[in-house]
Amino acid sequence: MDSALRERLHFLLLNVGHFLDHLFMLIFATVAALTLTREWGLGYADLLTYATPGFFAFGVFALPAGWLADRWSRDGMMSVFFIGIGLAAIATAFARTPFEMAVGLFVVGVLAAIYHPVGLAIVVQKWKNTGMRIAVNGVWGNLGVASAALVTGYFIDHGGWRTAFVVPGIVSILIGIAYTALMWPEIVAPRPRGRAKAAAATVQSAEIKALLFRVSLIVFLTTAVSSIVFQSTTFALPKVFDERLGGLAMSATTIGQLAFVVFAVGSIGQLIVGHYLDRLGPRTVFIAAAALQVAFFAAMPGLVNWAAVACALVFMLAAFGQIPINDYLIGRLADGEYRARVYGVRYVVSFSALAASLPLISFVYKSWGFDALFRVLAVSAAVILAAVVMLPRKLPAAADATATA
Repeated sequence: MDSALRERLHFLLLNVGHFLDHLFMLIFATVAALTLTREWGLGYADLLTYATPGFFAFGVFALPAGWLADRWSRDGMMSVFFIGIGLAAIATAFARTPFEMAVGLFVVGVLAAIYHPVGLAIVVQKWKNTGMRIAVNGVWGNLGVASAALVTGYFIDHGGWRTAFVVPGIVSILIGIAYTALMWPEIVAPRPRGRAKAAAATVQSAEIKALLFRVSLIVFLTTAVSSIVFQSTTFALPKVFDERLGGLAMSATTIGQLAFVVFAVGSIGQLIVGHYLDRLGPRTVFIAAAALQVAFFAAMPGLVNWAAVACALVFMLAAFGQIPINDYLIGRLADGEYRARVYGVRYVVSFSALAASLPLISFVYKSWGFDALFRVLAVSAAVILAAVVMLPRKLPAAADATATA
């Protein structure tokens, strides 16, 4: 196979992996909101409890996934991801009780944890134009978020909720077989050991160390808070639309289509951010994204019908656009040999906070409703904005921050 075609296929399959990763993690959100509340006789807030272990696994297992990828094979771990998560999703479709569903979602979360530390490490190290590559990859992930509501809503109306787990599971297994065949030489090749690194021998000044420490604190703080914001919006939006769009046709398919439109349009934010990251720098772009979220989360309480959809379009545009910025920062600062592990730590923080947001949604929704939740999100976005203002205008770079291929 021509090397250029092989590279394009590799990047395409990595992007498809990001799509599937987020799709699998959000299938249950639509299933819980539109079907299981009736079929299992449980309230929406109660059902969220059973999704929480899967989201904690999504975060906690990112670190061992990154460590294993650095020690063994990043492409090998991607093959495990595709095939493993497909099998886990199919198994989850056979859940008969909330406990069995929780177990299935936990296993899905363990395997879903592989993608972010491993896939992003491959993207950052292998190709040039890091900001745009991360943004394009992020758009695919966002489309997975959007398609979860669309695909699941369709299958609820045309085959039942179990089919929404089975069909993507089969697709993921087939893609995993194709990925393994394409990347087999890299999977079986021994990883080089003991590479000398000029960067490791470089003595950093106290000023650079202090700068790195400050940036690291900002990255992990904004990672945690933005994960709460992102999870709260993407997980709750189908239910928000279910309650607020009373003037529209309210079948599961219609709700899924509206959520898809909002998420798909929102994903354009990542392309905008990717375009400007390498030109304006992460600080300026980050400030703009956070400020938009503050304004439109604050505006959302009380809105219904098309006004609610329009407001959701803008805050999702900003929320999605913010996602690649921290990944860009880590790609600039972390050395390649350890980059998957650093991404692993980032996603332990990210998805642990993401999992913690489910009890937050449940508590706030049960106590005060979605208006209060959007006020909490406005305050959270303000915290992000305050932290980002403290980013330096110029960042130090890792020795291999510029990709070589």
